[in-house]
Amino acid sequence: MSEPVTSPINKVHGTPFVELDRADWAALAASTRLPLRETEIVQLRGLGEPLDINEVTDVYLPLSRLLNLYAAGARQLHRATSDFLGERALHVPFVIGVAGSVAVGKSTIARLLRELLARWEDTPRVELVTTDGFLYPNAELARRGIMDRKGFPESYDRRALLRFVSAVKSGAAEARTPFYSHLSYDIVPDAQIIVRQPDILIIEGLNVLQPPGAGHGLAVSDLFDFTVYVDARTQDVARWYEERFLKLQRGAFINPKSYFHRYADMTEAEARAKARQIWISINEPNLLRNIRPTKSRATLVLRKDPDHAVSKVLLRKV
Repeated sequence: MSEPVTSPINKVHGTPFVELDRADWAALAASTRLPLRETEIVQLRGLGEPLDINEVTDVYLPLSRLLNLYAAGARQLHRATSDFLGERALHVPFVIGVAGSVAVGKSTIARLLRELLARWEDTPRVELVTTDGFLYPNAELARRGIMDRKGFPESYDRRALLRFVSAVKSGAAEARTPFYSHLSYDIVPDAQIIVRQPDILIIEGLNVLQPPGAGHGLAVSDLFDFTVYVDARTQDVARWYEERFLKLQRGAFINPKSYFHRYADMTEAEARAKARQIWISINEPNLLRNIRPTKSRATLVLRKDPDHAVSKVLLRKV
């Protein structure tokens, strides 16, 4: 009698996910060649994130392969549906949402996935849009009295974001988004990002997995084909945020045009205290009340350890 075949997948009872350790996840794409050089990976990683070639090979290369399979399957289904309806099949981009807290590393992951997915032959055109461009301008946030809630769901023009993604999903020749400057910490008037029928569109932001609001029948998350949530313990994210704040204080904040230039001359102790105050008053409440509750809506969850490395992958059961 042959030995029973064991599976690396941990079928977590009571949840909609299957769970894989990093080593088991990496083994799923062991024969896939990494198309990025180490110098490219260094250029892609965010401030203070120890992303290296092993992390990319173990975690993000298999994810790019899975996303490639999902995108191919979506195209086949779309063609089959069009044939069934007797319609001409239109080009419909595959849309991926990437969500998670401030400082958890979601922007780096989105950039990395853009580069990896663009190296697959059947998805050469990959665009990345962040939801920062759909924040209300600072003047409007101030008028509404919610400047201190920037990043909370109510600080975004969710209707504009929904219109943008709807246009992309409908196959529009082009769709436009406002441009957000991290230097001025505000929307730049008359500046736009233009998206022209990509094969894949990645949308990255804090609240992209939010369900429909009261009185609204549709949320932007309803238009995504695949979603990723980047997860970590709150105390780890708080520490990452503080360390990133210190690096920015010694770097970008020095620019006189920076919105945060007033923090540039703080001592390290003062800067740490300011970072903790911002985290406790704004970022942590937003994480706990609005962002983390959407984790269960994701297709895939990347769980990070205190060293910023992904240790587990949770994939929604098909």
